[in-house]
Amino acid sequence: MPPLEDHYIDRSNWLRAAVLGANDGILSTASLVVGVAAAGTGREGLLLAAVAGVVAGAFSMAAGEYVSVSSQSDLEEADLKREADELLASPEGELAELVDIYMRRGLRPGTARAVAEELTAHNALEAHARDELGIQDLTQARPLQAAFASGSAFLGGGVLPLLIAGVGPLEHMIWAQYVAAILGLVLLGVVSARAGGIRVGRTILKIVFWGTLAMAASAGVGYAFGVAL
Repeated sequence: MPPLEDHYIDRSNWLRAAVLGANDGILSTASLVVGVAAAGTGREGLLLAAVAGVVAGAFSMAAGEYVSVSSQSDLEEADLKREADELLASPEGELAELVDIYMRRGLRPGTARAVAEELTAHNALEAHARDELGIQDLTQARPLQAAFASGSAFLGGGVLPLLIAGVGPLEHMIWAQYVAAILGLVLLGVVSARAGGIRVGRTILKIVFWGTLAMAASAGVGYAFGVAL
């Protein structure tokens, strides 16, 4: 039996959460520091804001990801339970559903019925989960995995703007944060594009555009409150 191929979709669960977490860690922390720096705050205030943003953001990302993916997991479990009950109550009706699904995918009636019967004999619930509900092991919701990937990636991403807040020149802090954040986001874009088999150029363009927009908005708020003070 030949070995199973490694596909990009195999990484979808943790890669999505990790990329989202790292992207938010870089962008939200840098934007926070940019806003505080624009208000004229000194080094101590910048570091306090950066540390608070990284710690709170990491826990928030992990908790949010866990709750979100748990909701998906609960829905999947509820659908699987209902499907199991229907298999017990009406096995012939459920078999007919599979036959219809396979016929709509292009199999001839006889072939569709033969496939449906064999898969039902092997594992009826698995067949319905995959072909009727679209639930597969590769894409099934994993709350703890998603929460850990997102939270730890946020921490990793937030380290960059935190370091710049600690050692960067105060008089050029906004530009230092912007340049460091964009470079970090570009690197993240390259890594995630390679891991996911996506074109690098388009990923980088999206990252630079939205990163610039977010930090410009934060700087504008900082300047507004700085002037008011």
